[in-house]
Amino acid sequence: MYTRRIFPVKGVIRWTRRHIFIFLALAAIPVFLFEVFRWKWLHVPWLPLSVLGTAVAFIVSFKNNASYDRLWEARKIWGGIVNASRSWTVMVKDFITNRNVESPKSNEELKAIKRELVHRHVAWLIALRYQLRKDKPWETHLKHQKSNREFRAKQYTVLEDSQAIEEVIAPYISKQEMNEIFAKGNQASQLLGIQSKRLGELMEEGYIEDFRHMEMMAMITEFYTLQGKSERIKNFPYPRQFATLNYIFVWIFILLLPFGIMEEFEGIGDQIIEYLKNNPAYFEFTQNLQLFIGKHFVWFSIPFSALISWVFHTMEAIGENTENPFEGGPNDVPITDLSRGIEIDIRQLIDDENIPEPYQWKNDIVM
Repeated sequence: MYTRRIFPVKGVIRWTRRHIFIFLALAAIPVFLFEVFRWKWLHVPWLPLSVLGTAVAFIVSFKNNASYDRLWEARKIWGGIVNASRSWTVMVKDFITNRNVESPKSNEELKAIKRELVHRHVAWLIALRYQLRKDKPWETHLKHQKSNREFRAKQYTVLEDSQAIEEVIAPYISKQEMNEIFAKGNQASQLLGIQSKRLGELMEEGYIEDFRHMEMMAMITEFYTLQGKSERIKNFPYPRQFATLNYIFVWIFILLLPFGIMEEFEGIGDQIIEYLKNNPAYFEFTQNLQLFIGKHFVWFSIPFSALISWVFHTMEAIGENTENPFEGGPNDVPITDLSRGIEIDIRQLIDDENIPEPYQWKNDIVM
């Protein structure tokens, strides 16, 4: 998640600079034919073009709203994971006792059991975030766009792309559990299953009462629910028929826009000339300058056309890059940072040792 306010200005211009040059070229070609070659028939009536622009604006707005809803829902899900993780850790800390056992364990042994459960939960967070960072077919085309690839390489690093999950998760679970979870497809689900099995063993041994066991199992069910909600967003894209048609409609409008706007600007130039004929300027220099501007005012349609095209295309691109909130973009949900923050918080709750430091991020981009 990009944290600096200057990103929307500098970052967006840098991100879309190639398209800006394309829009300028697309606007200059018809004006050149219209003005230099005198192809005065080369224009489109502004009224139907404005209706098309209004329709495209509604479509782009619909997509951006839907994309933002996906992003905000993902952030709420991970907010739920933060809160549920704290509740889980408090239960682990206070519910596991020697109260109902025949052979009580020492405080260090109890602490080791609590550390095991909390560390396994950290492993679940790691496994979940790695699953959410995996590439999907509808995400890879955005990652491999040249502008996105260059910005990603220069501005920030996605840790899940540079570190193997086995290396990151190994300190938190046993080798036997490592072999068990990586023999299956969904490592996060397997870890919750192991967690559930371990709670059952502790209940049988008397370290957790029946009611407390039910409460802790309810928390595991909640983790399954939150994981499923995250997977739903990850595995079901914004409908391609809407995304594809939206992209096509935007480009139809961009291609037609210069043909409609240049005649309007030529009309403004004619009005300038007509005004000067009826109201001559006091100085001849300003008179000639204004006449020159009026005669060639149609060329001002190029920057205005490029500006309008840039606005429509950038809004469409923002929606396209926002619809997948876990793929590792600079404005996605920072699940890596949230995961580390949860780990620090819950390990401090049980007075654990060797607690890691928060991640140090590059260029104020939090992943």
